[in-house]
Amino acid sequence: MKPFKSTLFILFCLITTCCFSQYTEVINSNRPGVSRSAFSVGKNVVQFEIGPYFVKEKRTPATTYEVSGLGADFAARYGLLFEELEINIEGNYQNDIKKYTYNADAEDKRANFKHLSFGAKYLVYDPYKNEEANKPNLYSWKANHGFKWNDLIPAIAVYAGINYDTKNNPYTAPGIEGFSPKIMIATQNNFSGGWVLVMNLIKDRIGTNQSDFQYILTLTHSFNPKWVIFGETQGIQSEFYADNLFRVGGAHLLSKDFQLDAAITFNTKDTPSVFNASLGASYRLDFHRDPEAENTNDNSFKPTKRNKSSRKNKDSSDNKINKRKKKAIDFD
Repeated sequence: MKPFKSTLFILFCLITTCCFSQYTEVINSNRPGVSRSAFSVGKNVVQFEIGPYFVKEKRTPATTYEVSGLGADFAARYGLLFEELEINIEGNYQNDIKKYTYNADAEDKRANFKHLSFGAKYLVYDPYKNEEANKPNLYSWKANHGFKWNDLIPAIAVYAGINYDTKNNPYTAPGIEGFSPKIMIATQNNFSGGWVLVMNLIKDRIGTNQSDFQYILTLTHSFNPKWVIFGETQGIQSEFYADNLFRVGGAHLLSKDFQLDAAITFNTKDTPSVFNASLGASYRLDFHRDPEAENTNDNSFKPTKRNKSSRKNKDSSDNKINKRKKKAIDFD
């Protein structure tokens, strides 16, 4: 069996595994980093994430050039059919000018999608589903805030999608055109004290001459329900491009459905050096309904025999009372 087919077979087996998920009362955004959470947005939740950014690149000392421009990361996510399943479209569009320092008149004006993908993510394992095992200890502050070995067991999700690249894209390797597969494994650990660790392992543009492997590690810490900071490292390895990027930033929750964020991205090499500053926002339309609540609401509208009987008895009692009143009036 070919490696690609073997990978797809493994992913299919994982997807068909019995699993659980967790809907959150507040927005669950992938921003401000670029890693993907293991959890979906929740059934019937529509979520939009966007982040305009400024980019500056400089390559030295070989074929020197400078790149400056603007771009935007964006994503649209939807919880479909199950709590564990999410479909999404993600992309990055950039418009910049590439100037060659050896010739002041030589420059390229570029504009295109650096990547555009359609896919689905599925949560195959959720260690936080068991409410009894994760209930707080009412008698011990240390037990609630201390380290637990169970925290080392992460939630696990798998992703499968398709990239689309246009012909003669200045941001991709020569010959890249059309559709190509993309797969990912995402894990998430929620530690006590407001710490969250997310890891992504990604194989992108499979079968092309820009088939790269990426890893992303994101560590997040929330000071309170409104503020969070994060640090992230991203490694990219392919024959076309290789880099190690670092990000730091934070996010603020304005409401349970709206989040603002800011971040900077940089690296430590000069082939090229990278600096990126971004502002972003995430917003969700929450149509999620708890299954238990739905059942309760449905039952409240269904007339039962007991309800009908109660209404009938009440009507009979009212008639008897009215007759007594009428007799009393006639007697007077």
